[in-house]
Amino acid sequence: MEQLLDVLREIGRAVKANIDKIPTLKERGREIEMGADGTPTSQIDKIAENTVLDYIARHDVRFNVLSEELGYLDNGYEETLVLDPIDGTNNAIAGVPIFAISMAVGKSKLSDIHTAYLFNPSTGEEWWAERGKGAYKDYRRLKVRKLDPNNIAMAIYLGSSSSPQAYDLAKRCAVSRSFGCTSLEMAMVADGQADGFYMNSERYTRGVRVVDIAASCLLVREAGGYVTDLKGDDLDMPFDLAERSNLMAYADPHLLVAFGGAAPETVRPVYGIAVNPLAANAAACAKRARDALGAAPVLFDPGAAVILGGEPVEIEDMRIDALITVGGDGTMLRAMMRTDSPVLGVNAGGVGFLAELDYDEIDEGISRLLAGDYRVEERFKLETSVDGKALEPAVNEAVIHTDTVAKIRQFRVYVDGALATEFRADGIIVSTPTGSTGYAMSLGAPLMDPSVDALVIVPMAAYKFASRPFVVPADSGITVECVLDRGCLLVLDGQEEHHLAGCAKVDFRRSERKARFISFGKGFYPRVRSKLVSGP
Repeated sequence: MEQLLDVLREIGRAVKANIDKIPTLKERGREIEMGADGTPTSQIDKIAENTVLDYIARHDVRFNVLSEELGYLDNGYEETLVLDPIDGTNNAIAGVPIFAISMAVGKSKLSDIHTAYLFNPSTGEEWWAERGKGAYKDYRRLKVRKLDPNNIAMAIYLGSSSSPQAYDLAKRCAVSRSFGCTSLEMAMVADGQADGFYMNSERYTRGVRVVDIAASCLLVREAGGYVTDLKGDDLDMPFDLAERSNLMAYADPHLLVAFGGAAPETVRPVYGIAVNPLAANAAACAKRARDALGAAPVLFDPGAAVILGGEPVEIEDMRIDALITVGGDGTMLRAMMRTDSPVLGVNAGGVGFLAELDYDEIDEGISRLLAGDYRVEERFKLETSVDGKALEPAVNEAVIHTDTVAKIRQFRVYVDGALATEFRADGIIVSTPTGSTGYAMSLGAPLMDPSVDALVIVPMAAYKFASRPFVVPADSGITVECVLDRGCLLVLDGQEEHHLAGCAKVDFRRSERKARFISFGKGFYPRVRSKLVSGP
């Protein structure tokens, strides 16, 4: 794939070199023939297209070609280069630096495109994407932005054939823009510069063609966004210039509801499944969960993909409405480090204190999930920083312990700047209420109802019996100083380890980020009785 991207880059630069030779803007716009799409072909379009075709011929690049000007060139190969030589021609001939060379490679339709490349010859900016590997701009990975309903920015087609709904949408946005270059406007969505791009033409012949969006569609989807028709259904188009479509590219499915582009029932929630394949009953639980989701759109993390197949997506790259974890508590904690989406835990291992469902409850639980018959319990995460650098957010606890077997360390603990205690011990735990039923409990710390707004500080195997756990308000700033010039390990939720040099200081405070647990009302105290008192 990297070699293919290099070829597309070289083509883009060859096009730039040749169109830069056109002496004037007027000459750029001189119409020389009628294109295969039924619109006039300008000088800049033709030179750009000829450059691409010449490169393919001279370098034996084995693709068919579908181009805005040429139409379909069948070279007898399996894959096709979908080409818009210049998207935003009117901008190019007016000297407005918002136009692009758009190239994508696939077999027969939009959904099977696997490589995309977009290049703005005026600015030198380039975007590219490979299916399953993310989207990039100038070697920076792209990610769509989080929706703020009070500050929505949209790129909107406002041409002569645009529908009244487009103008109504523009009035309801905090920011609306119309750039006249579909590929770059969709790239803005992928880059987090806009919440969405809206194309609603009253005239079918002015709708987008596959050559307009072949590259930018993959960019948006690989950046975590969506490209749909105006009903909210995933957009797919054949490699055919006669096909036209209206569309919406957006970062968050709820944008459709916010603007009435689709009725709420047509906005389909997207789910993720994350699996620990080493858990004893992981395969059976994962398959049952997937079957219970039916036709709902589902993304799989690498562990789930091993069992269920499909393209793996890292949890942090998923744009989902809810995540189903299959494994134990560690699987849930690992997932919650990487997402703020609501999480529904399926216990496929041992105790599974945090998990909401056991194997025989999966069908009913996911049925309720699909129906929206659940509540989301929000609990605060713990923010940990070393030398001012924030680390992964923890849901349960942060543990500092000796990095040498059978050697204790000395710790000073400050609360809001005041020295609270000093002791020698194997280590120290700073736990949230959620974590009070975990490692902290095994060291004699009190169980805390998750609604309690506090943190508990727990010495580990302290040298003095008087060194006991103590509880502080959750808004407190806690600093732990490793007094001795000897190393320690910082472990977050049992998932991430960081080595600490001697005399290090570690700061803890309540994070603004939340852990969101999907609950069907089982409650904390019945869970304690069933899992910790009567359970295994």
